[in-house]
Amino acid sequence: EVQLVESGGGSVQAGGSLNLSCVATSGYSYSTYCMGWFRQAPGKEREGVAAIGRFATSAVADSVKGRFTISKGDAQNILHHDMNGLNADDTAMYYCAADWRLGGGDYCLSLRDFQYWGQGTQVTVS
Repeated sequence: EVQLVESGGGSVQAGGSLNLSCVATSGYSYSTYCMGWFRQAPGKEREGVAAIGRFATSAVADSVKGRFTISKGDAQNILHHDMNGLNADDTAMYYCAADWRLGGGDYCLSLRDFQYWGQGTQVTVS
């Protein structure tokens, strides 16, 4: 069973930055499989924000392009999510997700039914 643990959420003023991290346990390595970040704001559907897949190819949603990036850490089981230029629309619970399916970043970002999910970390922008 893969377990995902997120960290790095918090409160920030508009225009500020936050860096989220996700650690995957139980031998999961995103170097081959899909990992991504999703978010859900109150009263809204969950949406894909960024994903990384095979050969470390990555993709981000149009709503955050140019502001958010996704990258791997030095260890193969750590995922980072750098968020800059935050605004009130970015306020949401952010979830790390992992899946055994193979594909590039765009494919991974298109998935909605990831197999494993973290508990989430709150991001609030005021």
